[in-house]
Amino acid sequence: MITYSTSKLVNSSRSTCCDSKRAQQMPQLSHTSQTNVTRITIKTLFWLILLPFLAVTKSFANTALPNFSALVETEGKAVVKISVVAESAQEGFSGVPGLDLEQLPENYRRFFEQLPQNPDRKQRRGTGFGSGFIIDPAGYVITNAHVVDGAVDIRVGLQDRRELRATLVGTDKSSDIAVLKVEATDLPVVKIGDSDNIKVGEWVLAIGSPFGFEHTATQGIVSALSRSLPDDTYVPFIQTDVAVNPGNSGGPLFNTKGEVIGVNSQIYSRSGGYQGLSFSIPINVAVSIAEQLRENGYATRGWLGVRIQNVDQELAESFGLSKPEGALVSEVTPNSPAYKAGLEAGDIILSFNEKNVPFSSALPPLVGVIKPGDTVDSEILRDGKRQTLEVTIEPLESDVKRVSASAKQERDPSKLGAVVAPAQAEELAKLGIEHGVRVTQVNEDGPAAVAGVLPGDIIVSLNRSEVGSVKQLETLVADAPDKQSIPLLVQRGDAPIFLAITINKQNN
Repeated sequence: MITYSTSKLVNSSRSTCCDSKRAQQMPQLSHTSQTNVTRITIKTLFWLILLPFLAVTKSFANTALPNFSALVETEGKAVVKISVVAESAQEGFSGVPGLDLEQLPENYRRFFEQLPQNPDRKQRRGTGFGSGFIIDPAGYVITNAHVVDGAVDIRVGLQDRRELRATLVGTDKSSDIAVLKVEATDLPVVKIGDSDNIKVGEWVLAIGSPFGFEHTATQGIVSALSRSLPDDTYVPFIQTDVAVNPGNSGGPLFNTKGEVIGVNSQIYSRSGGYQGLSFSIPINVAVSIAEQLRENGYATRGWLGVRIQNVDQELAESFGLSKPEGALVSEVTPNSPAYKAGLEAGDIILSFNEKNVPFSSALPPLVGVIKPGDTVDSEILRDGKRQTLEVTIEPLESDVKRVSASAKQERDPSKLGAVVAPAQAEELAKLGIEHGVRVTQVNEDGPAAVAGVLPGDIIVSLNRSEVGSVKQLETLVADAPDKQSIPLLVQRGDAPIFLAITINKQNN
């Protein structure tokens, strides 16, 4: 029993001893576990703090200023500087300062008009500059109409420092778009984007020649869309905060993809310089006008035939609208597209060609970009109910009557040195002549300028052959003897005048 008890006691002691050792070891294991837990906790906290920071950093990197250097290097080659020589009003006539022929009796006016011109006297000329961009490897360039307005000589400066003489293909003052042509091939061209996909807040870049400083790049964001300016009814301008100054006019506005989405046109300024607001013509509008200028020499735009007004809160409530929107039709022109489509006074145009009309000034640009002859849908509100009408757009009446100064014109500076356009029948009848073409521009150093031809002259004959059209004049110039003086008959005002012109076909 004792032995058993002793053994049991010993076993108990061993057990106790082992338990004691285990008990001594347990705090050590507990401390290690606590250390590991602490390390895990610190790592967890570290990543919990770092991950949001990395996410913010990545987000900031995605929204930070883009690097436009690659865009400028690749797309800037198609941006050009445009230099123009413009003709200003003439002071006096035949060397008599201050003499205004319009104020003289007819007999005296004819007398002065028939006096020989002083070959040393030149009309006053001014110089200007702007920007543009090449849209066709064959040498077609888009710029602003106001950049080349009244120009008698236009030069296009390329990035490789070449300077080429340009022909004015056509201008459209309503949209402020002009197209030029230079004689060159394999020129770099820009990538055309889609201005309908522009969003407010996206980054944009302008390249141009502000104040004559060539190939200057400035960046900013789109700050508003579809801006309607007082003097430009048919252009839904893109508003940006890109620094645009005199000389930027006509240059491209790029998105971050390197696509042209606008043509820089105007700035809002009280000082004449940039003050935070600049306006660009959407490229979709510019390309549409440019295509018409290349094809016809002039552009037409859509006409709806309504008088509209804005919808305020009170009018919205009276017409059953939950908020002010749309263009309220106050008058419909008889026999207009709107009249034929069934539009009535009191209708509110809510959308046009699947585009919302948030306010009345948004409607004219939407109508203007529709090609005459196209049929589009217009959603209206009438008697509190929405309905859709089909409208077939017709050309704007003023566009039909207006004949662009550059319409169907031909120009060969190396031969004739003048720009001519068809003379209207009414104009010829008023002058008492039966045929001729009107001179719209004269190159400063060309044969026409040397001979004394002035803008406004009607070319009646060349080398004793009648000139009945622009094409006929082009043929006569091509067939004219080289470096030999030949007679040129022009009608200047009421008086016919013969001039001697020498055409040098070897000049480039």
